[in-house]
Amino acid sequence: MKNSALVVIDLQNDITKNYKEIIAKVNEAIDWAEQKELWIVYIQHNNLSAGTRTFKPGTRGAELVPELNVVSNHIFTKVKSNALTSEAFTAFIQEHEISEFYVVGADAAACIKSTCYNMAKSGYTVHVLSDCITSYDKKKLPELLTYYESKGCEVLELSEVVKR
Repeated sequence: MKNSALVVIDLQNDITKNYKEIIAKVNEAIDWAEQKELWIVYIQHNNLSAGTRTFKPGTRGAELVPELNVVSNHIFTKVKSNALTSEAFTAFIQEHEISEFYVVGADAAACIKSTCYNMAKSGYTVHVLSDCITSYDKKKLPELLTYYESKGCEVLELSEVVKR
């Protein structure tokens, strides 16, 4: 499955506290991906906008959360919602001929949404692991899962992926 990658998006100290509810599942997904020999990629948001206080480069808030199982050095930063705007990440995808993505992390209404939309639009196969994502407003998660499906992403739980 070397043309596949698990993409862990924005599980950083400044993200919603809700990440604690999914971190165990995210770490299970990382274990699964490692066992299946998928590429494991971590995406970090850097906020360069003046006047904002979160996700500032070089701060504790921008660091990956301490509970996250970091098993590779494939860590890429982005400054916009869409992870594909990271030139280093897109170069990595091209270099390794990755065409299929399993997406986990935060925030389902922002960075995950933008990344999944743009990946699907670019012709990649995208699987959103519904029990491995969260959002600031968890009440919107069902609506977001429907949105992902409407844009061509497959939405499934980690247990469904593990069975394949």
